[in-house]
Amino acid sequence: MSVTNVLVANRGEIARRVFATCRRMGIGTVAVYSDADAAAPHVAEADAAVRLPGNTPAETYLRGELIIEAALATGADAIHPGYGFLSENAEFARAVLAAGLVWIGPPVEAIEQMGSKVAAKKLMDAAGVPVLAELDPAEVTAAQLPVLIKASAGGGGRGMRVVRELADLEPQIAAARREAESAFGDPTVFCERYLETGRHIEVQVMADTHGTIWAVGERECSIQRRHQKVVEEAPSPLVERIDAMRAPGQEAVAERDHAGPARTADGQSMRGRLFEAAELATRAIGYAGAGTVEFLADEAGEFFFLEMNTRLQVEHPVTECTTGLDLVRTQLEVAAGGRLAAAPPPLRGHSIEVRLYAEDPAHEWQPQSGTVHRIDIPSVLTEFDILDRPGVRLDTGVVDGSVVGVHYDPMLAKVISYAETRDAAARLLATALQRAKIHGLVTNRDLLVRVLRHPAFLAGDTDTAFFETHGLDSLAAPLVSESDEKLSIVAAALADAAANRKAAEVGGGLPAGWRNLPSQSQHKSYESRTSGTHDIGYRFTRTGVTVAGHDGLELVEMGPERVVLSVPGERGLVRRQFDIARYGDLVCVDSPLGPVSVRRLPRFSDPADQVAHGSLLAPMPGSVIRIGAEVGSAVEQGQPILWLEAMKMEHTISAPAAGVLSALNVTVGQQVDIGAVLAVVDPTESQENS
Repeated sequence: MSVTNVLVANRGEIARRVFATCRRMGIGTVAVYSDADAAAPHVAEADAAVRLPGNTPAETYLRGELIIEAALATGADAIHPGYGFLSENAEFARAVLAAGLVWIGPPVEAIEQMGSKVAAKKLMDAAGVPVLAELDPAEVTAAQLPVLIKASAGGGGRGMRVVRELADLEPQIAAARREAESAFGDPTVFCERYLETGRHIEVQVMADTHGTIWAVGERECSIQRRHQKVVEEAPSPLVERIDAMRAPGQEAVAERDHAGPARTADGQSMRGRLFEAAELATRAIGYAGAGTVEFLADEAGEFFFLEMNTRLQVEHPVTECTTGLDLVRTQLEVAAGGRLAAAPPPLRGHSIEVRLYAEDPAHEWQPQSGTVHRIDIPSVLTEFDILDRPGVRLDTGVVDGSVVGVHYDPMLAKVISYAETRDAAARLLATALQRAKIHGLVTNRDLLVRVLRHPAFLAGDTDTAFFETHGLDSLAAPLVSESDEKLSIVAAALADAAANRKAAEVGGGLPAGWRNLPSQSQHKSYESRTSGTHDIGYRFTRTGVTVAGHDGLELVEMGPERVVLSVPGERGLVRRQFDIARYGDLVCVDSPLGPVSVRRLPRFSDPADQVAHGSLLAPMPGSVIRIGAEVGSAVEQGQPILWLEAMKMEHTISAPAAGVLSALNVTVGQQVDIGAVLAVVDPTESQENS
């Protein structure tokens, strides 16, 4: 059996990752795309591409019959599902095989057995794998709280809810079912006991059709938001610590052999037990191909089976970097009937991956949409390939000018570091992210850098309650200090002045803001998302520039895209360089001090831009899926007024204060843009009626 032309039934970064390996193997590639993705990079990179009419996943990437038709029409002989969408859909896999195509995934029966998390737990329990008991949502009692609601058919945080009050159980189950239906086409959910803290440890497995099973290595993915992974690494710091403790005087990493675990005298290393459980799970379902067995572990090294993902995982690059394996290549070889070696390659070094999202962690992780004007990350040695020396790998689905819409996950990129030690990998990745130029959208970049530099992270204390323990407010705070932000905005104002002078049709040779006699300062105003309005007053003199509130500041160089300032400090002047980019009224300033993005304010405001007090504005583009109140009804502060669906997640829009709902400007099913006035709550009427 041979594979010569692969269709990837996915989009964005996922498709680009598979295409990269196919190109290295001399295999042809076929893309599919929705209308929203017509200009996406993965479409341009494929040898052929087929349109799936529509925008939503249900209209496009979840339409298995259209994808198979596309494969047959383009001469593809195999389909790779990627991860997400139909990657764990047994009916799709069966249809691919029935069409005479190679399915680059596990046997249909294995997908079916693991496709229901409820049935999977029972099967794993019977196979001797430790599990957490599944709870029937209809029978949960107050004594069993808190519980975690989970979608049976998928992952990625969709359809997941933590419930601590019995009264919240029914509405949260209903919301979880809606999310699961939207994301996976299956509304089935179940409950299990929720462990407030724990470690999310997973084992990458690879199996061929000849009976060989590899436990390739473990990953730790404990730092999560809304039950979706944010930081992933290999090997697990918990496993390293536990195994080092059980082998006094030995370094666990030094004991890693080709079989994987660092063995102790009694043979009971945590890595060994994890690998044994993962191999039991893999063998129990007759698995072949790449998969991941996920566990929830405690600080003592005990662990429980969570689920088995019958596909490649988002975080697979950290395993590739610490083994030297191209997991997609191995998938293709196994699908073609190839044999694995007797044992996987030995582990090496440390790798950390972070997921760069278009979202605002400081405001309830609100997803963002719009244009990525620029994405430039320093220290990148490769894209979609294995690192064999210290550096950064970038796996991304966007390029400069890409548009992030509302129909799909808001992940922009996976940024991965590799180094000999964990500390070195964390330092390398944090620095690359801080110095990256990411223009156009609010992202979680600052949060990622603060996590990577946090003492608890560096100590390996990375349980699932990391954000709650260490405070999301401080972790999501801007990297740049208040004083350095002001200095960056001064640089923005001077660069804008230079740009205006360069574009001037009259007197272009005169210095910016030039006056024949001393005069009042020029003024420019900017709005920062985090610190409000900044009014910059400056005046050019014969000897340089004077900036209000910045005594002693010296101008070294000034241009539309670069400003160099000498900044006074306790020990004298320090030269600082700022790079400035403009996109309409958006001004982005990058420097070693930290990234700053501001909006340039017009000199005169338009009264039409004002909105009524009490207006509920759309925090993101999305679709109205429910309305919870009628015009004229009294509402309480915090009461849900309506629900938006954006990027496969539900978002509740609540009343900002007690009052009367005086206007409701949307209906169910309506698409809204960011900033749209959805409704108005009039607190004055509420007080008069009371």
